[in-house]
Amino acid sequence: MKLAKVILKSVGKRFGDFTAVHSLDLEIEEGQFMVLVGPSGCGKTTLLRMVAGLEEVSSGEIWIGDRIVNDVPPKDRDIAMVFQNYALYPHMDVYNNMAFGLKLRHFPKSEINERVERVGQLLGITNKLKNKPKALSGGQRQRVALGRAIVRDPQVFLFDEPLSNLDAKLRVRMRAELQALHRQLATTTIYVTHDQVEAMTLGQRVAVMKDGVLQQVDQPQRLYEHPQNVFVAGFLGSPAMNFLNARLVSTGSDIYAEGEAFKLMLTKEKAARLSDHVGREVIVGIRPEDFKPRQASDGQESNAFPIRVRVVEPLGPEQIIYGDLAGSEVVVKLEPNLQVPIDQELVLSVNTRKLHLFDRESERSLEALAAAQPAEA
Repeated sequence: MKLAKVILKSVGKRFGDFTAVHSLDLEIEEGQFMVLVGPSGCGKTTLLRMVAGLEEVSSGEIWIGDRIVNDVPPKDRDIAMVFQNYALYPHMDVYNNMAFGLKLRHFPKSEINERVERVGQLLGITNKLKNKPKALSGGQRQRVALGRAIVRDPQVFLFDEPLSNLDAKLRVRMRAELQALHRQLATTTIYVTHDQVEAMTLGQRVAVMKDGVLQQVDQPQRLYEHPQNVFVAGFLGSPAMNFLNARLVSTGSDIYAEGEAFKLMLTKEKAARLSDHVGREVIVGIRPEDFKPRQASDGQESNAFPIRVRVVEPLGPEQIIYGDLAGSEVVVKLEPNLQVPIDQELVLSVNTRKLHLFDRESERSLEALAAAQPAEA
């Protein structure tokens, strides 16, 4: 088994006057599954293609293992790439599609047979080795594309949205299979997707990109619970986080996020961390699942959050409520058995332990700003 660390040092890519990737730094540890996620046009595929050698680097260095590969041809980088469109040879059967790269490298026939058979068993396509791609389903074609990469036994796997052509049910199944494969192979992997569900379920670490700029890198759950800016907070999660304008105000030792139609008291811990930000204009972020119907026993009148219900979407295990709060749309996720009246007021409570607060001007997390202050001083 070959393992390699991938290091990107101030890597940038320009196309004429347009900068697709801005001086990006990123480290992928040996055997790690790293996901690059972001909307279309954010630069994630361009970055992957630079690692593969399919795009020239405009600035910075790319290291694979113990060498800089900026000027190394793709075939000599010891990487294997799986594309969105499978890129199978239609005139070759499955065996020859998987063996083609090994034949080009003049591997002995016995070793080619052994590798293809072993990977065919691993992927459950041994009985398809004599079939042409046109006789395969979409999931089987994707397995062949994976197999062609795996037989190479590369230092690094590169995946460019490999599941986007599959239907929803098959995508779920293939995600589970990719996780199992990575546990078995433990090969360093860089995986590109625009699908935040794929990113959260597959990645050991996730790098979120926007407009060619790396926004945040962390473990999936930490990204979800501690987003460092409004973009990351809104990109991860379905339905997306609610954002509302407010101001931080204080009454005695208590600090509140006060908006046009709500006033939420911060927890003592959060108030202690953010006491220097009282008076600041903020963006309040609330995830749809952090609401609950308000009960008379809840107390704290300040935590009342009244919305006028516009739409109810029953989804079986949950229901999604779309409501209006002083002209702003609010999306709420509630239990399915709760009766929610359309076009009437529904008073909610907010789990303030999970409240997110962002500076309105910079859109950075106030807690991240507070944590950075000692280092900057």
